[in-house]
Amino acid sequence: MQAASGVIERSGKSSAGRQVLLWTNPNAGSHSRIDTIGAVEQHLIMAGYTVIRPSSPEDLAARATAGQADQSLRAVVAAGGDGTVGLVLNQTPPGTPIVVLPLGTENLLAKYLEHSRDPAALVRIIEEGNLLSLDAGNANGRLFTLMAGCGFDGEVVRRLHRKRRGHIGHWSYAKPILDAIRTYEYPLLTVDYRAPGTPEGAWTGTVEARWVFVVNLPRYAGGLAISPTATGTDGLLDICTFKEGSLLSGLYYLSAVVFGQQGAVHDFVKVQATHLRVQTTGKVPFQLDGDPGGELPLDISIEPGRLTVLVSDHWLDRHAQ
Repeated sequence: MQAASGVIERSGKSSAGRQVLLWTNPNAGSHSRIDTIGAVEQHLIMAGYTVIRPSSPEDLAARATAGQADQSLRAVVAAGGDGTVGLVLNQTPPGTPIVVLPLGTENLLAKYLEHSRDPAALVRIIEEGNLLSLDAGNANGRLFTLMAGCGFDGEVVRRLHRKRRGHIGHWSYAKPILDAIRTYEYPLLTVDYRAPGTPEGAWTGTVEARWVFVVNLPRYAGGLAISPTATGTDGLLDICTFKEGSLLSGLYYLSAVVFGQQGAVHDFVKVQATHLRVQTTGKVPFQLDGDPGGELPLDISIEPGRLTVLVSDHWLDRHAQ
């Protein structure tokens, strides 16, 4: 059930199906990650599930659609980072139960849902079958779960993935960040947004800034919380912006976010919207959940309840009503 107030509510139970689709990131890389995936598969088989590893995104889409239609599908395990979860979300129909096996660098959604690498814990979550519906953002036709970033962080992500070779670690960001610091010019970005109550086709207001973050869930890289009150269940996106464009300004903004004081920054703007458009002149990249998204312009809307995840009894007892 979707809570208009932003309160997390229980969304029922998953089907009694015994099929699990195990989607793995081809860049899983290290032997430890490969061993973890194998252990999860064995635990699922021992629990009586039929485990299928789709051969391609198209195969994943076809199997998930068929499994949802005949109720044979119990869950899709997204084994990887937040980008892997995004791929699974974009390839599967609404209502597909997803559980995360966190094997990426940040694993922000898994941290929010308290999904771990423990195979027994993952199987227990699937067995308990607790469904939770969360909003998703739609950015130029591509769904995302956590956030979109326009400008500097989009440039860092673009540089990182342009030369990516295998698994990404935290130190992989060092050179892209330094390169972006040297060359990024902080162009002015224009954000038109529509808040609830504004007629379709009209904008509620416009914000101009050089740092633009669109937040669905209160998680960002490095443990930062740009919008700590974001819920993912209110049918709204939190638009957070900073106006000045320089390295010193960026460091000042970063320190404010670290200490939870961004609201006290004089040029910080936060609004909530159901739809927004980000535009600029020139080529400015954006990122979605830590993966490259393309270049502006960017059109984002909210899709209430589009993401279905499985969570533990313990998580629900502490978070849901």
